Amino acid sequence: MQKIAIYDMDKTITRKATFGPFLAYAVPRHAPWRLLLVPLVAVVTLSYVAKLIDRGRLKAINMGLMMGRRIDPVRLQALSRGFAVRTLSVNVLGQAMAQIEADRSAGYRIVIASASYGFYVREIAALLGISDVIATCTTDRNGQVSPTIDGENCYGRAKLAMVEGWMAEQGIGAAEMRFYSDHVSDAPCLERANSAFAANPHAPLRQLAEARGWAVLDWA
Repeated sequence: MQKIAIYDMDKTITRKATFGPFLAYAVPRHAPWRLLLVPLVAVVTLSYVAKLIDRGRLKAINMGLMMGRRIDPVRLQALSRGFAVRTLSVNVLGQAMAQIEADRSAGYRIVIASASYGFYVREIAALLGISDVIATCTTDRNGQVSPTIDGENCYGRAKLAMVEGWMAEQGIGAAEMRFYSDHVSDAPCLERANSAFAANPHAPLRQLAEARGWAVLDWA
């Protein structure tokens, strides 16, 4: 039976979320004039808070505002690589790195499953020696990258569906699965796993972990 250890990324492997820091890194290097649109980002975020749009739409609109609706893929990859190097230097949890290495040594196939955009998650994963990534996908528009999400935002129950879809693509049937996350939105994946770990959990997940008997890991 194959063994897989699946890690959420933001606030599980990293100390803080990565989408905002990615934009802060990439926009001045890509299109500095777009910083003038930051007030519109605030308006869009308020629309999300008011529940007028969902998380996926929030992400796509803000990405479009800050990076453009058509982005050269070579340029985006270069920016993502630079951001990945920055992330590993200032925004990773040492104990998360140690757990990844422990799982790897124990024969687990390491996977990152993140709601963040795959174009930079893959670059971070590559620097960690991880080749398996499940993440939110962008749309191809005539060879250019569009922030529009292809499929679903890799979040909540959609993340579980994407994990199961990835397993089917990889020909993985029965598997011993570990899942690590900081957020209660990953409850469907944690419930699916043989071993569930609430890593740096916020209050709702800590409460759920205590009720379910899941291990709580305070890496932060």
